[in-house]
Amino acid sequence: MALKLNLITSNSLKSRVSTYPSFGKLGPFKFIISSTLRSEIRKPAELGSKLEYSSSSSVKMMPAEKVEIFKSMEGWAVGNLLPLLKPVNECWQPQDFLPDSTSEGFHEQVEEIRERTKEIPDEYFVVLVGDMVTEEALPTYQSRLNGTHIFHDQTGVANVPWAVWSRGWSAEEKRHGDLLNKYLYLSGRVDMKQIERTVQYLIAAGADIGTGNNPYHLTIYTSFQERATAISHGNTAKLAKLHGDVKLAQICGTIASDEKRHESAYSKIAEKLFELDPNDMVVAFADMMRRKISMPGQFMYDGFDDNLFQHFSIVASRLGVYTATDYREILQHLVEKWNVEKLSGLSSDGQEAQDYVCGLAQRLERLEQRARAKAQETPLVPFSWIFDRKT
Repeated sequence: MALKLNLITSNSLKSRVSTYPSFGKLGPFKFIISSTLRSEIRKPAELGSKLEYSSSSSVKMMPAEKVEIFKSMEGWAVGNLLPLLKPVNECWQPQDFLPDSTSEGFHEQVEEIRERTKEIPDEYFVVLVGDMVTEEALPTYQSRLNGTHIFHDQTGVANVPWAVWSRGWSAEEKRHGDLLNKYLYLSGRVDMKQIERTVQYLIAAGADIGTGNNPYHLTIYTSFQERATAISHGNTAKLAKLHGDVKLAQICGTIASDEKRHESAYSKIAEKLFELDPNDMVVAFADMMRRKISMPGQFMYDGFDDNLFQHFSIVASRLGVYTATDYREILQHLVEKWNVEKLSGLSSDGQEAQDYVCGLAQRLERLEQRARAKAQETPLVPFSWIFDRKT
């Protein structure tokens, strides 16, 4: 859900192949700061016409030594990963923040929501809807986990910690879209039918996050993306409070807190992998950053706007909800958290990947002003989510 930072290499499409885990030399690249959809992404309306297989969809077998690394981590995962899932009876539920439809004061509570939200700017609702639509596409994210080596649940009820985590994570995440959806509906500020169409289009389109079936790539992607999502929800909370809706601020802040906990889980897995297999993890890290971290809502479409995600991203950047600066700072955070600069004993490819990742933030910083200017200068466009008003 961010202003996308496209890091394009000389053989961009070929580099999207998810291999295990040697990626060869890191070739020359150029940066293009852009909030546009990549040229190879097809419009969701076209997806049903014919089946096409991108290079990232090819199946790669996982080497036995990598399987053994994850098997050796299972005890660690039980003690360090699964405790980050909360028991259901200790979790908040959407109804904790919504009017009680069984109470006599239900209609008055709904009117209070409408009163609180009636002066909130349209551009805020565009960002909130975009965040909600992204959350509602949860089936796609669960399928990506289940399509990844190690994390896949072979029986649907597998008791290995990786499968237990993916099911539990998905169950916790589902509450986010449920809550935002209902609050937006009760606000009366948005076109719910157009939003529902957008969700259906997005789930049908899927997501190409560039990880293939490689768990090394997946843990890097999810560590980055969960932190990005926490930042976005945290900033929508601040803006809601600024606009006078304390309840909406509480909702967005609570969701942000969940995302931070999930970020902690995935970054812990990555940290452990850096400890056990530093060379291949740093190469995977560099590979993901060369491709860039694409937000999972990249195929967003409402039946009208072929560049909906681009336009949503620009509004999010303009409001300061998620920006090019956030992207760079997440990268810096992960480099420091995983002690990437201090890794030693690397192969030549590993050293090259290390140099690339550790020097990338400085390069990105030089491009941030251009990204900010683009967000501010882009003309306003209509959004079907807010009845075709421009923002």
